[in-house]
Amino acid sequence: MRIGLIGGTGPAGSALGARLASVGYEVVIGSRTLERAQEVCAEMATRWPDHTLSITPGDNTAAAMCDVVVLATPWDSAATTAKDLAGALQGKVVISMANALIRAGHEFQPLLPPRGSVAAHVQAAVPLSRVVAAFHHLPAKELGHLGEPIDSDVLICSDNSDATKIVAAIVEKIPGCRPLDAGELSNATAIEAFTAVLLQLNVRYKTRVAPRLTGIKSDPRASA
Repeated sequence: MRIGLIGGTGPAGSALGARLASVGYEVVIGSRTLERAQEVCAEMATRWPDHTLSITPGDNTAAAMCDVVVLATPWDSAATTAKDLAGALQGKVVISMANALIRAGHEFQPLLPPRGSVAAHVQAAVPLSRVVAAFHHLPAKELGHLGEPIDSDVLICSDNSDATKIVAAIVEKIPGCRPLDAGELSNATAIEAFTAVLLQLNVRYKTRVAPRLTGIKSDPRASA
């Protein structure tokens, strides 16, 4: 499976791309320009010299041509970028990982994007794609610690059950991560907003937190 990251040259996108490549996926790091993607991929090779990573630079169109696509752009350009690439994204699983947040003084505050969440806004922009909300709460720095597990649940929601299963299978390959089916795409509103709480905890306790839920004894997808 080839996974493309649209706008994947930022800290979160490049770290997720490296982590996915480290567990065996072919990854395309996309950017608005091929030159920028090439620069970042060269930096990634220098950063992780002990790992053989199947990572290729490309523009955003090249990333959109992959089997599964991650939108790693800033939240306020996610929907418009997806719409520009709607033809290439048709029928594909498109993962929305952005959170609409601002920092007001010492506090992080969630914003309310059109349609209630970034993921829902993206789905409206590319109605022929299968949008999945996921990867919102994984700390970028821990993603970049290749070879070390990430102690975190990954909440996944989508209106397409097959797309949820595809993303859950990807999450399961990341050591320490547990995929949880969090329901339909409407729940992305709460998932994205909760990121503000986690960031506030990071600041207050000078750490990097990730969610781990208790009380789930079996895979909820098994009875689906």
